[in-house]
Amino acid sequence: MSLRRRMFGGGVVGGGRLRVTTELAVIPFLNLAQTNRRLAGEIGPLWSAMLSSAGFIGGPHVAAFERDFAEFTGSRHAVGVANGTDAIMIALQALGVRHGDEVIAPAHTFVATVEAIERAGAVPVLADVDRATATLHPESIAERITERTAAVIPVHLYGQPADMDPIREVASKHGLAVLEDAAQAHGATYKGYAVGSLGDAAAFSFYPGKNLGACGDAGAVTTQDDDGAELARIIANHGQSAKYHHVVSGVNSRLDAVQAVALSVKLGHLPKWNHRRREIADQYARMMEGLDLALPVIAEDRTHVFHLYVIRHPKRDRLLHQLTEMKVGVGLHYPTPVHLHPAFEHLGYGPGDFPESEAWAAECLSLPMCPELTDHQVEAVVQRLAEAV
Repeated sequence: MSLRRRMFGGGVVGGGRLRVTTELAVIPFLNLAQTNRRLAGEIGPLWSAMLSSAGFIGGPHVAAFERDFAEFTGSRHAVGVANGTDAIMIALQALGVRHGDEVIAPAHTFVATVEAIERAGAVPVLADVDRATATLHPESIAERITERTAAVIPVHLYGQPADMDPIREVASKHGLAVLEDAAQAHGATYKGYAVGSLGDAAAFSFYPGKNLGACGDAGAVTTQDDDGAELARIIANHGQSAKYHHVVSGVNSRLDAVQAVALSVKLGHLPKWNHRRREIADQYARMMEGLDLALPVIAEDRTHVFHLYVIRHPKRDRLLHQLTEMKVGVGLHYPTPVHLHPAFEHLGYGPGDFPESEAWAAECLSLPMCPELTDHQVEAVVQRLAEAV
């Protein structure tokens, strides 16, 4: 039996026995406001103290978050930066990627991954993804290595780590740096090791909607390498090794203390939030068994933190329209692969070059997923989805 036939079966969900209450008129995709209201009592007093001290750039709050996040990811160092895109760019430069070098990245990802490669002065080379997990396929990497290739960026997409062992094996064979794009996978693990510690460096985004999200924009670079961490910190601070002593051409990309305070508070809640996301994912999977849908596949030896719960269906656009009409908050992540965006036409790719990435883009649909989602809301989502299917 083909993989497609195994993933797409027939049937109805739960024999039509779903319990849905009348107050579930609108089911949000994400509920950040509720999360932040619950944390106001923890974050608010710390922000008030900061206003009095006027310590907004650097300082003890930033240092404390960097220390705690490094420990959380199993890394020696975490360097706070302004956002996740900068984290990728700065990490590439700290890893020694230079102008004109090639960097391999998946065709199915948020465009920031590829934007950052170009901002670092390198040339993006796209590769295809695995059909089951949507993460970068190791064989596709090997096919695209040239004498100019300097690094590879596996993206831990939707909250699941890429298959890092074969990726590192290919990279080691060809002398390539491995930079994890961990923007969607805070707290996920691969064979017992946390993302952020699986490559030569990792880039994190703390955009508000992430599993660990700031109250604004922020990011971080993690690494085990002392010199690499120091260089990343210098690049992010105008290339300064000391005040007014500029040793490289850098950028202004510093994590501010306002965001560091919020992130420190939220980091303490992240394990229970990720646990709740996995509970919701398990509930979705149980209730949707037998529906004519492809459900997320969790690969062996990986923990998925479900930043997104992404299903697939060949008539995705029809489902999107019907669920929107039914007041279910749904999203598309990502409906156009990188190589088919006008912004990246200059890379020279076209339709059909990355069939798995194009299939994911055409069929993917993200269901509501956040720790505040209730069991009754999950039931309502599945009932309305069953009607739409």
